[in-house]
Amino acid sequence: MKQKVSAVITDLDNTLFDWVAIWHNSFKAMLDRLVEDSGIAREVLEAEIKQVFQRYGTSEYAFAIEELPSLRKQNPAEDLAKKYSAAIHAYNSARKATLCLYPTVLETLETLKDHGCLIVGYTESMAYYSHYRLRKLALDRVLDFVYSPPDHELPKGLSRTKIRMYPEAAYQLRRTQSRNTPKGELKPNPKVLNDIIGSIGAVPEETIYIGDSLMKDIAMAQATHVVDVWAKYGAAQDRPEYELLRKVTHWPTKEVAREKETTTAEIKPTFVLERSFSELFIVDPGFQTRE
Repeated sequence: MKQKVSAVITDLDNTLFDWVAIWHNSFKAMLDRLVEDSGIAREVLEAEIKQVFQRYGTSEYAFAIEELPSLRKQNPAEDLAKKYSAAIHAYNSARKATLCLYPTVLETLETLKDHGCLIVGYTESMAYYSHYRLRKLALDRVLDFVYSPPDHELPKGLSRTKIRMYPEAAYQLRRTQSRNTPKGELKPNPKVLNDIIGSIGAVPEETIYIGDSLMKDIAMAQATHVVDVWAKYGAAQDRPEYELLRKVTHWPTKEVAREKETTTAEIKPTFVLERSFSELFIVDPGFQTRE
């Protein structure tokens, strides 16, 4: 008997696109320029940025420069965003140059959708940053739903109307329905995944979950009793770029260490995508999509 698949829930970062490369290239470009323009030691800036990221619970906080104590002390009366606009420009340019889907992702998702599958994204990246990537990567028209944590608070004195350059509609998803996961609830909490499955009306026995993290994605899927698929090609813990992320990330130190140490000996995935997302079609000849 074939395994019927009517819903595909997928992680986004490092599963559909190389988030580590996008983050590393853009953040490093910004940091390099900050060091050059300010004369402040890289280690000092990294330590201060880490504190800011931890305060807001994200490693993508858009207003980090304005909140760095060493820059504020050096320029007490200046608008730091203007003072270090070259660093912000470097960040945006590097992000634009790096932002792309992994090969075969779009074609595979479109094929699944054409065969009647519900396509759902579930990410720990906050809504604003996730929506930006979905819009730029043409995933807004492919995903039926995306689940992400609510956005962080804006700095005191700022509002969205003050900082946005375009009409509100330019920042919204047009076709994908956006829903927030409960604040503070993160992977691998199986309750969140169970709640997502229930809220979209999916059948657990016909649902597969795809993700790059053994510790978060695969463990969660197995605890939820849906078919788990490991996007092995997206695992980034041993890549050189990951070291910079470890220095400044908002993730707890113990969690970072455990992620690096988790292996398939501890958490054995049911199915593995070795090199590309499109291997989903050959990972199990028993899979059939709903038509």
